[in-house]
Formats: sequence, C-alpha cells, structure tokens
Amino acid sequence: MTNTQNILIIVTNADEFDNTGLRTGLWLSELVHFFEVAEKAGYHMDIASPLGGEIPLDPQSLIIPHLTNALGLTGKLTKRYKDKNFRTLLNNTLKISEADVNNYDAIYLTGGHGVMFDFTENETLAKLIANFYEAGKIVSAVCHGSAGLLNVKLSNGQYLVYGKNVSGFSWNEEKLARLDKAVPYNLEEELKKRRANYSKALLPFGSHVVVDGQLITGQNPISAKGVGKAVVNLLDKSK
Repeated sequence: MTNTQNILIIVTNADEFDNTGLRTGLWLSELVHFFEVAEKAGYHMDIASPLGGEIPLDPQSLIIPHLTNALGLTGKLTKRYKDKNFRTLLNNTLKISEADVNNYDAIYLTGGHGVMFDFTENETLAKLIANFYEAGKIVSAVCHGSAGLLNVKLSNGQYLVYGKNVSGFSWNEEKLARLDKAVPYNLEEELKKRRANYSKALLPFGSHVVVDGQLITGQNPISAKGVGKAVVNLLDKSK
C-alpha cells in the first residue's frame, strides 16, 4: 500500500430521527478526539458526507463545550469547536461520491445517531468502504458509525463484517440513553445477524476498541481516541 498520509473521515448529514423528529447529527467528540490523535501524528484529514456541504451537530454533543465555556475553562473539544478553520471544514464537507480511494490510507466513520439514517442504506458509501478494504487500506468506525459497515459487501458477495471482531454502540447503552424507542434498529443485533463477532466493554460507556487486521472499531464516544491511536499505529507500521 502506498502511503499518502491522508485519512478520509465520513460524517452524517441527517439532523433528526425520522420517526420522532428529535434532533441529531454528528457527535462532535467522535470527530475531534480522532482528529486530534491523527493530526498530532502528522496525518492530513478530509471530511466527507453523503450529501456534502454543511453537516449538523447533535445538540447533546455540544453540552460539554458549552459548559466548559460557561465555567471559563478551555478543553481540547472546546478549542476545536471554536476554531474557525475547523468549523469551515464542517461547513464544506466533500460528497462521498467525489472521494477517491487512491488519495487516502484509511477511512473513518464517525457516529451520532444521524448515521443510522444516511449511512446504512447508502450504496455509494458501502462501495467506497469495500474499495478501501479490498485495496488493503484501513477501515475504521466508532459508536453508531459501525452502522455504515452493516451492508458493505466484498467482491466475493460476503458481508465485510462476516466473521470479523467488531464493536459499536451497544443496545444497553441505547436503553440507558433512552433512545431505544427512537432508533430505527438495534445496531448490536444487526451486526450479530451478519455473523460479526460483536464485543463490548464490561460496563456501559466504557472505552472499548477492537482491532481485526485492517478493520478497527470502537464501541462509543469515549472510544474515539482509542480508535485514532489504533489507526495511527497500524498506519505507522505500514510505512
């Protein structure tokens, strides 16, 4: 694999739950924490979405930055959220149909419940992910981002996740978040239906990262940093 030092990040355009009207979007920390790790390691990142353009942020994911500002504190998440260049990236994402696998070493699927509505049935995204995997490049996802892996099939007709060790937002966590009635399906169960070897942390909302060859997945928002470290570690080994 030729190293490009570039990573493609995929985010959602969906801003509400189809069946309830509740607001959703990108879970900010799942982008920022991965971004910080990869950027520090010297990697460049492009951000793409199914439709391109401006992407919505889940209001709940903005609570920490707003609280930090109110308390007069400055955290990494708040700094990145307030950075004009970073906000420009979020307001001008590429269309996934415009992304060229040859320009990147890895793809990273962020979460937020919005992805359950515009990742899962997106054939263009599924094909892009399959192309990354079959080119020997890293495919990674965190939390609900694993929803983007559900319908990815390889050239042999088999699901990408078939027989793979994976993680993603657990059903117990969905219940604790009180969104089990709002989501269109049970992500944990759907991964298992495709014969993936699903695993999760002993306690809900604990960090849990699974590496299976070039496939790297994390369970929840707190796992994003760990996914970033695992991706960078694998990329650095391939240089």
